[in-house]
Amino acid sequence: MSDEVDASPFARPGGLQGPFGPRPDQSAEQRGADDPAVSRRPVSPADRDAYGAPNGEPESFAPAPGDRLSPRHEPLRQPVPADLAETFAGNGSGQAFDAAPGDRLTATEPGPGSPWWKTDAATDPWRDPQSPFWIAGPPVYAEDEVIGMAEPPVEEEESEKPPAKRGKRAKFGLAALPLLLVAALVAGAIGGGVGYWLSQRADAVLTDPNLKLAKTDTPANRPPGSVADIAERVSPAVVSIDVRTADAAGSGSGVIIDKTGYILTNNHVVAFGGTPSIRVVFADKSSAPAKVVGTDPRNDLAVIKVAKTSLTVATLGDSDTLAVGDPVVAIGDPLGLRGTVTAGIVSALKRPLRLPGENGEPDAVIDAVQTDASINPGNSGGALVDAAGAVVGINTAIASLGQSASGGQSGNIGVGFAIPINTARGIAEELIHTGKVQHADLGASSRSVTDGSRDGAYLVQIQPGGPADKAGLKEGDVVTLFGQSLIDSGDALTVAVSESKPGTTVTIHYVRGGASAQAKVILGSS
Repeated sequence: MSDEVDASPFARPGGLQGPFGPRPDQSAEQRGADDPAVSRRPVSPADRDAYGAPNGEPESFAPAPGDRLSPRHEPLRQPVPADLAETFAGNGSGQAFDAAPGDRLTATEPGPGSPWWKTDAATDPWRDPQSPFWIAGPPVYAEDEVIGMAEPPVEEEESEKPPAKRGKRAKFGLAALPLLLVAALVAGAIGGGVGYWLSQRADAVLTDPNLKLAKTDTPANRPPGSVADIAERVSPAVVSIDVRTADAAGSGSGVIIDKTGYILTNNHVVAFGGTPSIRVVFADKSSAPAKVVGTDPRNDLAVIKVAKTSLTVATLGDSDTLAVGDPVVAIGDPLGLRGTVTAGIVSALKRPLRLPGENGEPDAVIDAVQTDASINPGNSGGALVDAAGAVVGINTAIASLGQSASGGQSGNIGVGFAIPINTARGIAEELIHTGKVQHADLGASSRSVTDGSRDGAYLVQIQPGGPADKAGLKEGDVVTLFGQSLIDSGDALTVAVSESKPGTTVTIHYVRGGASAQAKVILGSS
């Protein structure tokens, strides 16, 4: 790149030589102020008022040529407005903002003993409670005290000091040494004897070998239906289930439903994939291996069997007779703590609940009994018992606010769920009879919808040739009633179908295009 500069914009006009200068054809005004020939225009009154010297000073901004500057300039003080002087003058003294040169400033600090914010602190110690800190007053000195210097101590004359008293000194020779040793030995023997006597006396005062504590002969009051009574009668029928595979392990609970060794539990307790090793631990701490009889993933139930007879069997109740507020007891092995009993009430009934499937199995949807009895991981498969000691549900799930601080599943928050025993009883019998369960099938999938005033189950997909298709139902229909069951969600429709028997004819009410209609559906099986 060349370092030469294009000078064409700054080149001299043709015919001109020498340095730059004003053009000959320019007038004096065009040549500029630096030209000696330029005449200055007069200053206007407005410019003089704006830029002139203040307070009668000489008109020229600069001294005239040859003038000498005074060695000291007096400051030019503008008068302070009255409102500013009144507001900012020092402590009401009326003192100006700036003292005259050479003047000494008058002290304005608070006097001795006065705090920083008021003048009557000596008699009124209260202060502003909103103040984050406060300033202590200056030190107060006595009239005869010299600031910064300690008063020298007064020295007493030697003649005024009272003479010190001198004690008499005893002189002992070597002949007195044996006497001192004998005295020490006697004193030690006496002290040891007294100490021994005192210790024996103290022990005799603190202990009494003949004392016996009183014992009441009144037995504990455990009326029928109390939690203690229920736990005593039902706990022997609840077992702990330990499951292991080559790379996983878990535990849960179970309920003995037959004395020949059949035990009812949750599918997710034993569904570890492959062929897990299962061991059942009984209330008397004996144990036995178990095998899976059959599972029902759709209802999260399973039946296992041990080769043991004469077992204590649980009494199965009637979950249809439960009412919200009934007392219930949960029995199981939460967190591996065997034989734990917790009490609560029935919080809600017929609560549709979707549970995630285990190991790729379909989700389970149950019509749950809700309870506030404490249920934690490990309670799954255990018993929910009513006041009569009958099992009315199989504990299966809890509501949770999220993971615990350690990353695992969080504990009970007072919302637990159990499978109604009326549902579990029929499934357990079918699993024991055949090893599998036949479920009713509608031939349609659904999801929850609402129009603001009504809720229902929106049919997302209709299986061609299935029961719903044969009944004339179409995708987009919203089911609001299934038989006598009100349908307000997709899970509610799933539960209603699951609780029906295959081959049953059911009347379904639905909405299509804003118009209500109904259809009769013959349920299939799956």
